[in-house]
Order: sequence, then C-alpha cells, then structure tokens
Amino acid sequence: MTFLPFTRPSIDEETIAAVGDVLRSGWITSGPKVKEFEAALSDYCGGRPVRAFSSGTATMQVALTLAGIGPGDEVITAPLTWVASASVVLAAGARPVFVDIDPVTRNIDLERIEAAVTARTRAIIPVDLAGLPVARDRLYAIAGDHKLRVIEDAAQAFGAQWRGRRIGATGDFVSFSFHANKNITTGEGGALVLPQDVDAGLCERLRLQGVTRFADGSMDADVLGGKFNLTDIAATIGLGQLKRLAAFTQRRRELAHRYFEHFDELAIAGLELPLRDFDNSNWHMYQVLLPSGSRRGQVIAAMKEHGIGIGVHYPALHLFSLYRQQGYRAGDFPQAERVGGQTITLPLFPAMQDSDVDRVCTALAAILKPSA
Repeated sequence: MTFLPFTRPSIDEETIAAVGDVLRSGWITSGPKVKEFEAALSDYCGGRPVRAFSSGTATMQVALTLAGIGPGDEVITAPLTWVASASVVLAAGARPVFVDIDPVTRNIDLERIEAAVTARTRAIIPVDLAGLPVARDRLYAIAGDHKLRVIEDAAQAFGAQWRGRRIGATGDFVSFSFHANKNITTGEGGALVLPQDVDAGLCERLRLQGVTRFADGSMDADVLGGKFNLTDIAATIGLGQLKRLAAFTQRRRELAHRYFEHFDELAIAGLELPLRDFDNSNWHMYQVLLPSGSRRGQVIAAMKEHGIGIGVHYPALHLFSLYRQQGYRAGDFPQAERVGGQTITLPLFPAMQDSDVDRVCTALAAILKPSA
C-alpha cells in the first residue's frame, strides 16, 4: 500500500532542468533569477512592488519594521495560526493581542477586533487560514477607522482572491510563504508585497544586513538588517511553479469538491466540514473537525495504519508556553481552543488522484463509524 502524505510539492522536469542550469551557471545566491521572480510576482500582484525573501516569517518581520512597530506597541492577530504570526510581533518588542476566531470561517472574528483596540494598538495581522481569505472589505474598514497598519499573513493564500481580486493585488503589506507545503513553493521562501508609501530600497536593505553598495565599490550600512535574501536556486523553482499556479488551484478545487461529495454521502455524525467557498479560497488545506469526544491522536494513528498521513494545523497558539508567559490562559479564546483541539488536515495536493480522496474518506468513516 502506497503511503499518501497530507501534502507533497509538484516539481516538473522543466523546473528541475532549469535549477540544473542555475547550478552550472555559478551564480546560485541572489541574482538575476531573483529579479525575474520578483518581476513575475509583481505582475501577478497587479504591478505592485514585491520583494522575495528566504521565508514568510522574514517578510512579516521586515514588514513590522517598515510599519514602525516596536516596544510598547500592540498588534492584533488570531490565536489559530502558525507561531510565526505572533512570534514576529514579540521579536519586534511589541505585544501580540489575540482575538478569537469565527467558528464558520475559522479566521479571526472581525466583529471582535474593535473591542481589542487600545491606545497602543498599531497594526493587525489577519491570517488566511487554509487559504480562505479574511473578508478584506470589513478588515480594511476597521483598520481605516482606527488608523492601523495591516500586515496580511497570506502565507497560505497565494492563488486565492477576495471578491474577484487576487490576494496581493490590493491592500497594505501582504506576506506570502513559499514553503514546501504551500500552493507554490521555492523549497523555502516568501515574498512581501509593499504599499506605495514604503521605500522598496529600505525593504531591500533590511533584507540583507542594511547594506547599500555603490558603483565605485564602496558600501554603507544605515539600518540594522537581517540575512533574509532568497537564492537564485529557490527563485528558479518559484518561476516554474508560478507558471502552473492556475492548474494547481483548479485541481485543488476539484479535490475539495470531491471531499464534500463523499462526506455528504457518508454523513459522519459530528464531523464538521470547512466552509464551502469556491469563489475565494485556494484550498490550501482541507480541514475537518472531529466529532466531540474523538481522540485525535488515535485517529491520526489509525489513519497512518491505512497508509494515510494527517496534519494538525493548528493547536491554539495562546496555549503554548511562550504565550502563557505573556499572560494568556486556557479559556481565553474558546472558539480557537475548540477548533484547534479537534482539527485534522486531510491530504490535498495537485498530484492526488480522485481515488485518493475516496480512500481517505472511506478510511476516516471506518475509524469514526466502526459499527457501520
């Protein structure tokens, strides 16, 4: 029985050959391929300036610096996300302020944000969980009313849209991730879409140790930067992936449709399916909530016995030790805790066959309905 992972990147032979060409060229760190990739990403984002980075975490870290966020400031975000969404706030010396999620979208509950705004609030980091965008019109209305910067954690939303407009084509800062499990990958990497009021040159200096090089060979460093540059090897993979984005997204939607069809037929009591949004989501992940009382660890182990890999994305962030040290406790965000405690991520990636979905659904039903 072939093991089915919950995700797997699809790298074609043309891209593999192109990476070989880069390796043979001798220019393997940041160079012409990075510039080409940034230009392609800018075109995808409607001509907005885009800079490539070594990770989606680095993009948010630099965005916070560009937004002027620092000690004493507060940044609102969701507790149901990967740790990076809040850890970058701590790294900036600011305080992450969590707001509970909407149980339907599983994204930050926009109607709860204003109650969390204080005199110290400077920004919002909304998270597009599983590739389903936060409602951008309402988000930016709130941000505008309170004069807050927005750093969109769109790590999972590349290829998604909101009301017909691509994520990245509008808004304030937009952060993408191209990690190996994302809808397009560079192996490791990310990109930051910049608003018009931000100096792209400063962004570049923050990305690479604050250094500016001059034509006469001299250089200067005027800011404290990091080492966050993308390599030409990674950019070449990204260029190959970007060409296939539309096909990848279409296949993900087809697989998600098939999941819904099977689960509707199986009618597993207590199993909660994701929101059926085929207009906006890129279907980065297909996540279900296990029936109350199910032991997730046992379900994951049983699925593995069926040769099927399961992910967990994500436990409620405020329950981690680092955030308990910030004063957060169990019970603070009940919706995030419930979803975070019951969610499993089922296999979903473009190379999957329809029969793989059938296999996953049949196995999960057998585990959750043992008497059937």
